[in-house]
Amino acid sequence: MTARVGLIGGRGYTGREILRLLSRREDMELVLASSRELAGQKVRDTAPELETGLSFEAVAPEAIASHDLDAIILALPNGAAAAFLEHIDAQTIVVDLSADGRFDPHWVYGLPEIHGRHDLRTAKRIANPGCYATCGQLAIAPFREMVSGPVHVFGVSGYSGAGTTPSRKNDLAALKDNLMPYALTGHIHEREMAAHAGVDIHFTPHVAPFFSGLVTTVHIPITGMLTAKGCLETYQAYYDGEPLVDVTEEIPEPAMISGRPGAIVGGFGLAGDGRHLTVVSVLDNLLKGAAVQAMQNVSLALGLPEGEYTNTPD
Repeated sequence: MTARVGLIGGRGYTGREILRLLSRREDMELVLASSRELAGQKVRDTAPELETGLSFEAVAPEAIASHDLDAIILALPNGAAAAFLEHIDAQTIVVDLSADGRFDPHWVYGLPEIHGRHDLRTAKRIANPGCYATCGQLAIAPFREMVSGPVHVFGVSGYSGAGTTPSRKNDLAALKDNLMPYALTGHIHEREMAAHAGVDIHFTPHVAPFFSGLVTTVHIPITGMLTAKGCLETYQAYYDGEPLVDVTEEIPEPAMISGRPGAIVGGFGLAGDGRHLTVVSVLDNLLKGAAVQAMQNVSLALGLPEGEYTNTPD
């Protein structure tokens, strides 16, 4: 089977990564690439590794139904998906990278390593998790049933997470020798982590002057006494067989994962009474935090292999 795939929103960093990942798939064919800003330009000018004669189109929402597609990846800003969804057939698979479907019970939340793959294999509407929300949940999930109070998540992302639209959060002059806190309360990924991890979350995001990569330092109060060795073994067992999640006794850093498709979870610091666990998780915000996860989700929904990914460098 060669699935016919469309990408709506190909201009941004994540869209670029999706195009690159599609170039490695013989079981998927890109047949539509939509971007208002790049309309008329050859797709291979943006993604030279993708052997296609396609040009970007400025596809209006009402015109999407005229394209014969098995799956559509929406890489659009929050709030922009609804106009397209009105015109997409119910049997066409949709993976939405915005936050629009993440709190909707009619959508399947697509974090395969935690929420399982069964529902994704039959899903037609899949909400791709946020980058911080993915990273934080990977740190929390193995001890989710033992959480005894609010979980505190300190997150730092590369400035690519702020997108391509100019702002202070992707202004290299403002970021130089700096760490920029923002959204001190009520960040949407705070609500997302709380909703899907089922625990109370306090989250503070920051932007750093590196391009890609993301780290969350997660403080988890736990019922019962723990040991560092026991924590390591619990995480290793939980993620056993998951090629995109490495577990390490060492404290991972963003530079270890930038440009690689998966995540690393480690550190496992314990407070003196053994009831407070600190875990560090890292991933590339553009890859496992967005594009790689979207490709996992669309692959599962199409009944195709998730992809041959490894956390070792290419």
